[in-house]
Amino acid sequence: MTTPSAELRPIADVAADLGIAPAHLEPYGRDKAKIRLQALKNAAGSPGKLILVSAITPTPAGEGKTTTSIGLAQGLRKIGKKAVLALRQPSMGPVFGRKGGATGGGACRLTPSDQINLQFTGDFHAITAAHNLLAAVIDNKLHFGETTLDPGRVLWKRSLDMNDRALRKIVIGLGGPSQGGIPRESGFDITAASEVMAILCLADSPADLRARLERILIGYTGEGKPVLAGEMGVTGSLAAILKDALLPNLVQSMEGTPAFVHGGPFANIAHGCNSVLATRMAMAFGEYAVTEAGFAFDLGAEKFFDIKCRSANLNPSAIVIVATIRALKMHGGLALDSLTVPDPKAVEKGLDNLAAHLDAAKNFDKPTLVAINQFGADSPEELQVVHDFCQARGVPSATANVFAKGGEGAVELARKVVEATSGPPTPLTTLYPLEWPIEKKIRRIATAIYGADGVSILPAAEAKIKKATRLGHGTLPVCMAKTQDSLSDNPKLRGRPKGHTLTVRDIEIAAGAGFVVALTGELVRMPGLPERPAAERIDVDEAGEIRGLT
Repeated sequence: MTTPSAELRPIADVAADLGIAPAHLEPYGRDKAKIRLQALKNAAGSPGKLILVSAITPTPAGEGKTTTSIGLAQGLRKIGKKAVLALRQPSMGPVFGRKGGATGGGACRLTPSDQINLQFTGDFHAITAAHNLLAAVIDNKLHFGETTLDPGRVLWKRSLDMNDRALRKIVIGLGGPSQGGIPRESGFDITAASEVMAILCLADSPADLRARLERILIGYTGEGKPVLAGEMGVTGSLAAILKDALLPNLVQSMEGTPAFVHGGPFANIAHGCNSVLATRMAMAFGEYAVTEAGFAFDLGAEKFFDIKCRSANLNPSAIVIVATIRALKMHGGLALDSLTVPDPKAVEKGLDNLAAHLDAAKNFDKPTLVAINQFGADSPEELQVVHDFCQARGVPSATANVFAKGGEGAVELARKVVEATSGPPTPLTTLYPLEWPIEKKIRRIATAIYGADGVSILPAAEAKIKKATRLGHGTLPVCMAKTQDSLSDNPKLRGRPKGHTLTVRDIEIAAGAGFVVALTGELVRMPGLPERPAAERIDVDEAGEIRGLT
């Protein structure tokens, strides 16, 4: 593995090279900073081209979407282009759970990696605190009888940035009026699933943030009338907690590529994209802004177009879909322990999954490329299978050896991205008009993106769709909550499942974020730890260095 020979630059120098004035920089030590929103107003020139990096359906073999995104941005800079990254912040739940760190890998990592994976600049803590302040005030109002909210119809739970399955369903308020208040069922969501997270990532100004917080639906009265967060009287306090968290964070990659790392909603239960403000800053200060959306194209990328781009008036110039030979072989039927043995036939069988995501991408009418994130055991014959497939479809492809070679390993990919975006951008295309009924939007996503034959909406969900429409939320976009492990709602079905029906079991209204959530499968908003969590291998050595956080 190669590593950069030059030492990383002070973050003030990174900001200066971008053209960010010192007055707009809020340093958090020597290697990270927040950027004041005034920097956006003062940015000169036209916005850069927005490149969306997505991927095939994830497998235990790994796809390396973040590593490839970092490599692509570094590769663009290798060929003389001013590229800037806009990426999500990791959640500490997966960091200490199954996934471990989420700042790239090998020669394509963000730095300071450990801090980004853990406390960073405190944004997740602020979101958690704001979420829980609203929860505390709701129960306080119930205790003193100062709200018409029905205790049995409270929707707002509590939040924690940690995987803890024991907190999914709890009873609060025990001990009687003098001790605990009003007993009722509740639970915890992980911070990445909090509506406050989605709000912060979609807000384009402090005023917009506050307006969205006001609109949060927290529950209903006994007569079924909606109660909004604004009625609790603490929106100003929520905005105060989130004042600094709203500002994008600036760090850099190991090769010194600037990166705005801000916000982190999950894509399987939320909209899965970094903040609108971070994306706009990357576009304002770079010729090319490289961003990603969570998990595969069916989850993060669809929501990127239909929720984020529609809301923020963003228009990507190209799509890059990341695949690995290892993951394709798993989609082709091989087990995890047999992936190091060359098997071009298994790769060929697994191409059905890549084909499904390329077909889905066609709906958005953007130049689309395939990046093969190379692993050391990949054979030339296996790589050629993918390139031949892409050539037959008329899709540009490039092998990206970014883990080992950093930006140098993505030069070919970078050149093809530049070529693909050399013409004027096509207009933003979304999958459905907002005027469609909620049921029709769900069916459109399920059939066009997931390849489902149809949709089954269970009676409870059907009733909530009618209620959402009656309350004026029928024209919101739909955020699908679905497993990331399959194109279907069955996580065991790899490849390109055929003949499946998507079952919608419940509906939630995220009025503040500005979308309706359709829940499928057994997905939960508070993950659990695996039998051997990553937390068991992390430690701090005598020199104060964190070890085992990969």
